[in-house]
Amino acid sequence: MEHKALHRPFELSVSDLEHWNERPLVHHFFELVQVMEGTGVRTLNLNRYPYAKGHIFLYTPLDCRGFESHTPTRLCSIRFSEVFLHSSKSPADKERTTQWLQQLEHIFFHHNRFEEVQITHKGDCGMIGTLIQQLITEYELQRDYHEENLQHLVTLMLNILMRNVAGSANARVCPNGEEPVISRMLLYIRKHIGDSERLRVDHLAATFNLSVNYVGEFFRKATGESLQHYISQHKIRLVQHRLLHSNLTIGQIADELGFNDESHLGRQFRRHSGVSPAAFRKTGQSI
Repeated sequence: MEHKALHRPFELSVSDLEHWNERPLVHHFFELVQVMEGTGVRTLNLNRYPYAKGHIFLYTPLDCRGFESHTPTRLCSIRFSEVFLHSSKSPADKERTTQWLQQLEHIFFHHNRFEEVQITHKGDCGMIGTLIQQLITEYELQRDYHEENLQHLVTLMLNILMRNVAGSANARVCPNGEEPVISRMLLYIRKHIGDSERLRVDHLAATFNLSVNYVGEFFRKATGESLQHYISQHKIRLVQHRLLHSNLTIGQIADELGFNDESHLGRQFRRHSGVSPAAFRKTGQSI
């Protein structure tokens, strides 16, 4: 699987699909995409969804995405990192933005694993389309305060998308009003990914009121993959993200994410990525 890093905190482009790399890519940034023309199929974390003119969707860091066009396709891509939304903010505002982005990433990462975003609120799709046109204008003209305006426009679009996803999630809750067990389990695993004890099968069974012998079968039926494969894959993707976007040493990353030591991380990483963590960090920015 190829990986893609962002070279600037904010990038916007409007281009035909043939100018895109159509092979599935794991991106290490947020990407908001609007289909301006065309039809086809997009792949999202091994799922396939049809797309058409006017469709809008959001990818979070570590989502894998690709496109297959059926008719000539033109896309508007808005890519941004946490750095972009943090710039020109006070420490308190940066902390609030960080918490908001973490919530957003949790919601959309889980949502993107199982279904496409459906904008259900009346008028929201048209509102986002208008905001994207304003973004394009601000980005192209780059007049005074354009960076602040870009921040505000992106934040507004994300809030609109999030309330649609949150609304669809509420429609899927169980009769007792709780979020489905698999949703809570996935969020729990992501929250405690560096704590091996909390990810043990017996601990998960006790936490989610399941039989120890049933946890693995339940997880596979709900997600299509084994529990251990999901945990190891998510850990490696987080390692890749840390290598590309932090100054942490490999030993510090290993400690944060619950590997036994740096050597253990190196073996697992090489088995998954084909290169050592040091080699990935050295070449990752040009991937």
